[in-house]
Formats: sequence, structure tokens, C-alpha cells
Amino acid sequence: MAAWKRRTAALVMGALALSGCGIRATTVPVDVGAAPSRVSCETAGQSAGQSEVQGFRATVELVCGSQLVGVERVVPIPEKRASRDAVVLIAQALLEELERSLSAEERDGGFTTSVPDQLSASPARPGDPAGTLRLSRKPEDLPPVALAQIVCTLSASDAVSAGPGPVVLGGPNADPPRAWECTDAVRSRPESVPTLGDLASPTPTASGSPSPSPSPSAT
Repeated sequence: MAAWKRRTAALVMGALALSGCGIRATTVPVDVGAAPSRVSCETAGQSAGQSEVQGFRATVELVCGSQLVGVERVVPIPEKRASRDAVVLIAQALLEELERSLSAEERDGGFTTSVPDQLSASPARPGDPAGTLRLSRKPEDLPPVALAQIVCTLSASDAVSAGPGPVVLGGPNADPPRAWECTDAVRSRPESVPTLGDLASPTPTASGSPSPSPSPSAT
């Protein structure tokens, strides 16, 4: 755990000074509906201003051809840093990246995003399992495609997710957080993401004392 925290802190510090390239072109031709029309699901190059962006590299999940497609971007650190928690800071940056308007190249490639504006992340509450992120809206109240984008983007981030497995998300109220998993089924049919994830609960350690961790999510 200490090593992971050091890695996360190092990533955030490096992100503040990093400037990078633009969007990675991803070629994933996808059939759309019953018609023979196809979208490229690729971008022609970096979007305007990306070469000047100071931030960290990350893959964000956009929607193309009714499925999720990862697009690499340089994600800026939020100017208004509501939290000093490195994990929350990275999660907030990723949420804002999912919310922002798409470039002309992305729109031409068939990309869209369903993540609503003004969504924010906050730290876990006392009693939450380790690694919990609280969102400003209940995850299960978000549009299914938006929730799928968020879950798959956060789970792919080494800074937010400690390893493979579900992401533990809660809402702004006292409801217990739930574990959400990015599976192949979620990526291929994000509109069919389960309405509720599994309740995240503590699991016993080798010594018998409880240690907070998410329970496996149902597929």
C-alpha cells in the first residue's frame, strides 16, 4: 500500500509538469445498426491545443458505434483543486475530460460522450471500503452509457485503481458504495450496464481483522 501511494504521488507530481502529444488514432471500424453505414472510430490527429496541454497521459473511454473505444489524451490537472488527495485529483481530471466537448476530428470519427457536466469526485467517507470514490451524483442514477464510460476510464487508471478489478463508487448521500466492473460485455454494450453494482464490503485479512475492500462485481 505504501508503495502504491508513493507511485500515485509521483504520478501526480509528474503530471503537473508533463506536457505531451495529442490523441492517439484508434482504428476500430464498427457496424452501426441494421444499415450498412460504418464509422471509422479513429481520429485524424491531435486536437487543437493538445500540444500545449500540461497534464498526464490517460486513456478515456468514448462512445463510438454503440460501444466504448479508448482514446489516449493528455489530461490537464483541474485548475480548481477541491481536494489534496492525489487519487481524487486524478479522478476529477478524468471526469472533466469525459465531460468536455469533443474535437471536430473526434466527431468526424463517430465519437460521442454521454457523461453529464458538473460531475465531481470526492474522497471516501469514514467506514467506506479502501479505494472508494464518492461522486456528486449516485452512480446508479447516471445514464447507463455514462456510467460505463466512467467505470472503464477509472479502472484503467493506475492512479485511481490499485489493480485489476472493480471500481468502488458511491454517491453524495449516506448510501453504501458499490463495486462496478469494466467487463468486455460492458465495453461492447454500455447501454446494458447493470442498474446496481455489488455492495462493497470489508473482507477479513489473514490475521482475522477486517480490511476494507470491494467484493467481486457480478458480470
